[in-house]
Amino acid sequence: MKRKGTGPDGLVIVDKPAGITSHTVVSRIRRLAGTRKVGHAGTLDPMATGVLVIGCERATRLLGHLALTTKTYQATIRLGQATVTDDAEGEVTATASTAGVTPEAVAAGIAALSGDIQQTPSKVSAIKIDGKRSYTRVRDGEEVELAARPVTVSRFEVHERREALAEDGTPLIDLDVTVECTSGTYIRALARDLGESLGVGGHLTALRRTRVGPYTVAGSHTLEELETTFAASVLPIATAAAAAFPRWDVDAEQARLLVNGVRIDAPGLGVDEPIAVFDPDGRFLALIEERGGRARSLAVFV
Repeated sequence: MKRKGTGPDGLVIVDKPAGITSHTVVSRIRRLAGTRKVGHAGTLDPMATGVLVIGCERATRLLGHLALTTKTYQATIRLGQATVTDDAEGEVTATASTAGVTPEAVAAGIAALSGDIQQTPSKVSAIKIDGKRSYTRVRDGEEVELAARPVTVSRFEVHERREALAEDGTPLIDLDVTVECTSGTYIRALARDLGESLGVGGHLTALRRTRVGPYTVAGSHTLEELETTFAASVLPIATAAAAAFPRWDVDAEQARLLVNGVRIDAPGLGVDEPIAVFDPDGRFLALIEERGGRARSLAVFV
């Protein structure tokens, strides 16, 4: 039974507009839900739009697991200009002609940035260095060096190539691309690295996240829509868990043991990801993982 005065248990799939932070979206949802217990799975920069998964009440405990799922983006990369932030919000630091950049060279550069790669995140990012955000250190004039980290880019596809011009008339190239990647991948870092590999520099001019795991733009809601349809737009926690994770239906005795922290025989699904557990009544009980043939609880929701 829910406590009086608390908000709904579930996810809200928001189509974030450009020009506001993910934190601003969370604040709007807190007001609509009537609870402070709201969070999001995976930040979108203010410039970016698209799918932002918001969790309310108990569903906030799903967010850390949802944040690890694959994401899909539509983006525009401008070749020929580098910026301090690796996107259009930062000052242009260098301009170079792209007159000699062939489609074959672009394809080779993209191939080198596909698959399992080591990526150095953008310096103007929220990554903490000794407790201080990297973007804060950059804005304070510090030299920042971030360590490369492993990410997987499973799809990096060019849909359209357009010629453009810098303010001084220098030839530039705009690429409309689709990127599918693992959590922690910086799309603006891909733009930067592609431009650097071609010797002309590059940055991101547009970014729209179209999918986070099973949640897509098609099933998302604008903030304006949520002002009038919030209650109907909340995806119940059981529905959300069933959509995002493999499902395991247990009997009453297994359910009793699991919610009391007892390790029982695993279902043998052979997956390396959390598994959503449901009791005989269809109630969502827990997320578990399979380890050595046993089911270990990651989070209990009853």
